[in-house]
Amino acid sequence: MDGIEGKFEDGVFTATLSGRVDSANSAAVEAALKELVAGKEIKAMVFDAKNLEYISSAGLRVVLGFRKAYPDFKLVNANTEVYEIFDMTGFTQMMTVEKAYKTVSIEGCEIIGEGKNGIVYRVSPDTIVKVYKNPDALDEIKNERELARKAFVNGIPTSISYDIVQVDGKFASMFEMLEADAIYKRLKKEPEKIDEFAKASVGLLKKIHSVELKPGEMVDAKADYLKRAERLQGYLAPEVYQKLCELVKAIPENYHINHGDYHIKNQMFLHSTGELMLIDMDTLCLGDPVFDFGSLYNAYVGREKALPGNNQAFLGITAEQGRRFWDKTLEYYFGTTDQAKLKDIETRAAIVGELRLMAKAIKSYKGTEDGEKQIASSKAFLEAAVPQTSELKLAF
Repeated sequence: MDGIEGKFEDGVFTATLSGRVDSANSAAVEAALKELVAGKEIKAMVFDAKNLEYISSAGLRVVLGFRKAYPDFKLVNANTEVYEIFDMTGFTQMMTVEKAYKTVSIEGCEIIGEGKNGIVYRVSPDTIVKVYKNPDALDEIKNERELARKAFVNGIPTSISYDIVQVDGKFASMFEMLEADAIYKRLKKEPEKIDEFAKASVGLLKKIHSVELKPGEMVDAKADYLKRAERLQGYLAPEVYQKLCELVKAIPENYHINHGDYHIKNQMFLHSTGELMLIDMDTLCLGDPVFDFGSLYNAYVGREKALPGNNQAFLGITAEQGRRFWDKTLEYYFGTTDQAKLKDIETRAAIVGELRLMAKAIKSYKGTEDGEKQIASSKAFLEAAVPQTSELKLAF
């Protein structure tokens, strides 16, 4: 142990640990810490591990002793190796242990993908980083890593983050860079292959939907949409609002994976095999496929209908390409060209999608020009379509 520095301020005592804490010096470290805190009325205890290189089981016992003495206790700035020791021994389950995160620059880096919650950059030939839009996204990142792990072990092709870093004050996930192109980039280069790309997208979507998990392993999409629907009360005619809620409640319980934000910016063609894989897994949920088709409708048709130019701005495709991709997705997924059947499927998906769009606009940008346009567009559609619809499920 190179030394211990102590700071006491506003009832919080911070001890900075350095070097190693092991059987050779743990007793001396404990004695030094007790001397530093003697006589102080301490409300909270913090061990700063930014200079700590290693801690053994003897050192862990010292930490545990102070954790018991000061219930409001945490250890911060643990490097990867030290954090893994605390995690492996179960300490992260009994106390707060915060990891130190290295800083990564994205200056001049290429954007290779974008999802609802983050933007993916290529930072080196073999590394990509997903920067989360929410600056307090640490829990989101941990959740996405767990969701990605569940998807991966169940045969859904995706990459799993190997480290958490910070970029311009925001949290980000690091991934191994697999040489790949997002569908939207391929579509720009080869627009004549739009049907081929739609077929590949459907193949991956079916693989996702084929995986069934246990209730509670991921977010329940049906419950989530019922909460979204609550925001529409007072905006829709009472009888339409009531029937919309009844339609969502009547969707059968279904525990197959939905992606939740499936579109051509987060589907990547691997150069090595031509296989499609996903790079955005934080929206995974469980439910009837109608929830995925609702978000698919929004991505390619719904937002463009209310806000012309959205397809170009977000996906880099025209309104016509969005409509074509959507139409072929329905044909390939459901294996039919029967226009009456496809129209029925689209209506069900669009009701779910417009519910989501309207709820989002009410929550996040009501009062803005775009928000009011979206609310008006969704309201008009729902009040026309909901009274004519008998069910929403798509698990034929």
